[in-house]
Amino acid sequence: MKKINHIPFLEIESIPQLIKDFLKQNIPGFESQFFNLENIEKQFQLKGSSFSEAQRKVLVDVLEDQYSDFRKSEKQESNLNDILSNQTFTVTTGHQLNLFTGPAFFIYKILQTIKLAEFLKQKFPEQNFVPLFWMASEDHDFEEIDHFKTKNHYYETKAKAGGAVGRIKIEDDFFISQFEEEFKDSVYGTELILLLKKAYKKGNNLSQATRIIVQELFADYGLIVLDGDDVRLKTEMKPVFKEELLHQTLSDSTQETVRFLTEKYGKVQVNPREINLFYLSETRDRIVFENNVFNIVYRSKTFTTEEILDELENHPERFSPNALLRPVFQETVLPNIAYIGGNAEIMYWLELKNFFSQIKLPFPVLIPRNSMLMLMEKTVEKMDHLNLKINDFFKNFATVTKDMILENNEILPLLENQEMTLKNQFQILKTEAEKTDQTFGNLVEAEQTRQLKSFNRMRKRLLRAEKIKQNEKLERLENLFLTIHPGKNWQERTYNFSVFYADLGRDWLHNCYDGMEIESSELIIFTI
Repeated sequence: MKKINHIPFLEIESIPQLIKDFLKQNIPGFESQFFNLENIEKQFQLKGSSFSEAQRKVLVDVLEDQYSDFRKSEKQESNLNDILSNQTFTVTTGHQLNLFTGPAFFIYKILQTIKLAEFLKQKFPEQNFVPLFWMASEDHDFEEIDHFKTKNHYYETKAKAGGAVGRIKIEDDFFISQFEEEFKDSVYGTELILLLKKAYKKGNNLSQATRIIVQELFADYGLIVLDGDDVRLKTEMKPVFKEELLHQTLSDSTQETVRFLTEKYGKVQVNPREINLFYLSETRDRIVFENNVFNIVYRSKTFTTEEILDELENHPERFSPNALLRPVFQETVLPNIAYIGGNAEIMYWLELKNFFSQIKLPFPVLIPRNSMLMLMEKTVEKMDHLNLKINDFFKNFATVTKDMILENNEILPLLENQEMTLKNQFQILKTEAEKTDQTFGNLVEAEQTRQLKSFNRMRKRLLRAEKIKQNEKLERLENLFLTIHPGKNWQERTYNFSVFYADLGRDWLHNCYDGMEIESSELIIFTI
């Protein structure tokens, strides 16, 4: 496996403009959230002074309990002990509890988080940095996470949905025997099969399954996994939850930022609700305030204001933050200074800056996660044979294809020359016509438009003719594009990590880690 190239996000057309502007520090008010050592150093004071010894003790107690059934690595033991020190900070990423991790970028974002912690330790040796993975165990959209895909198969499991997904117990494990059939002859297939069987043993819930997988892959790196679905952690959120119920503070405080982002970028990633909380029982349901009572949507359950505040006081574990309030939960219970997330995550975190200020909670440095692409050497050879660069596959590929098909065409330059001549002639005619009469000038302009349309028609016909003539080349181009973008999507969003691990094992993890960039946001390309 060899790193062969990298493309900065700023040079990739499909990266959202908001992310590009954030990376260029072109969004007013967010300069201190950009990743550099100066901003990281500022976080030490901000977080160090706001995160108490008592909170550190609670966090370690929760983690020790959650790891009670696991054998921790030396690095994990050291990291847990370090959390008790006010010179220790976490760097965090998080994700849904996708079946067997889901798409490969699940792995990449964790590796980047681990490497960031190592990088910061080198730069700031007096502080300690713990890489932490936050499990989105309270999500309730099971359909988003019940599957994963390899090159040859689509795997899924079934379960009763509607509640917190982390609590869902494994009952349907038919996908394991299917997976075993596909990977039994791979070099590291047996390792993957045993891991799958261990994680998704009947009776385990999805939180346990995800922790088993992440522990197996990343324990030696010192990664700590946290499940926020814990009454002790929720207790720390009672003041924020109370404020949300009584005053809808998040919605009010984010209006200005949401309006700004919407006007500049067309939309926001997540629109705040009036109340950004769910009620958690056997299901997870939205809380709304209507007719002077709090209703639990889709359930015949209501609370008066006094009753819901009493419920919060005595049972904070029954309240669950939505996607926008979840970052606040995370930053409240962790001594966190930086968050690594996908583009969509970073975009909704940015909505929250004013809310963090209002509740006097330090807002972390935000880092768009890096992307990775694994290519077979024969794929690279095919690209070279067609005189294509990897960058071409991250542009508008229809335009790239058109340019290649029409390359060296003898008619196209002639058409373009004649079109330019026509434009020049009409410009002369229009200038003289307008001296005579404005309506005559308008007539000339309308005739110019009509005649230029015929050039566009000729270009389209020429392209169609060349596509028929060069059908074989066009087919090779399209097949190559689908090899690099399986399902017309980025590889890391389509394939599960097992596609690569099956042949390379832990060397694949180590090579991804070594090739990961910390101080830049980019797509990193490897040959395997």
